[in-house]
Amino acid sequence: MAPAKIRKKKLLIPITMVLIIALPCFIPDRETTAIDDQTRRQIGDSFIQLSDGYTHYRLEGPVAGPPVVLIHGFSTPLFNWDHTVPALVRAGFRVLRYDLYGRGVSDRPRVNYTRDLFDRQLLELLDALNVGSPADLVGLSMGGAVAVIFAARHPERVGKLALFAPAGFPVNIPLTGKLVRLPVLGAYLLRAVGDRSLIDSVRKALYAPDKFPEYIIKYTEQMTYHGYKRALASTLRHFDLSNQVAEFQKAGLHPRPVGLFWGRNDQIVPFENSTRVVAAMPRATLFALPAAGHVLPYENAASVNPVLVEFLAAGK
Repeated sequence: MAPAKIRKKKLLIPITMVLIIALPCFIPDRETTAIDDQTRRQIGDSFIQLSDGYTHYRLEGPVAGPPVVLIHGFSTPLFNWDHTVPALVRAGFRVLRYDLYGRGVSDRPRVNYTRDLFDRQLLELLDALNVGSPADLVGLSMGGAVAVIFAARHPERVGKLALFAPAGFPVNIPLTGKLVRLPVLGAYLLRAVGDRSLIDSVRKALYAPDKFPEYIIKYTEQMTYHGYKRALASTLRHFDLSNQVAEFQKAGLHPRPVGLFWGRNDQIVPFENSTRVVAAMPRATLFALPAAGHVLPYENAASVNPVLVEFLAAGK
């Protein structure tokens, strides 16, 4: 090889490295807005200050109705339950849904996002809003794991459990999500490809994403607030989405009814995990939906809501 070509090749390597390192500087950052008092006033919804920050919530249905708490998943906030709440309210339930810390328009505290944090958030929220006990918990994906952890730690506070493809056993975390756990590379990847990777994952969670274009629009709204990706990265590092077996087994010792809802085409939390959940919680009743993905409460409300209402209403 000619000396000139060798010099060009050697020069190309550092130039390429510089461009790769500088790549995040050329990608617009969606996180442009702080969640502060002014933002909360503009949103005009319900917020309450807890020990780790403000929590965004909605409380609907008859005041005297049996309490039901809806807990969303890893990255999608309380709008995941938009098609569930009306059915529960019509059935007479008092329905509480909220944004987990770091999601939606709840605060993004600068702490480790552990199961202790999410357990504390739910406990303080129930107490602050005077939600009666026991309350039925309905959790989707990571929200299912949060519900199970809460039930294992506070069995007297929980009535029935309805779990939609709960995390806590092996889940399909994309390569980017796994790399985000790394100290330096993780922060870089979040800035460089985090937004695109998250949106791709959301589309993968839906069985028929083209039928629900508004889902992506609603999802991306929360991405404009500072700290969203940081909170997700911390959750991946400090909340083991793939191993909460001990908590499932502990909660499964309680005689409460457990309803288990799963789409057979779930690409996020594999349907095969349903056998693991039933093994840990022998009282669980499985409701399997064919031709359905991960986001059952939103995408399959017409099929799911009657079963969910019947399950929760039994014995009330």
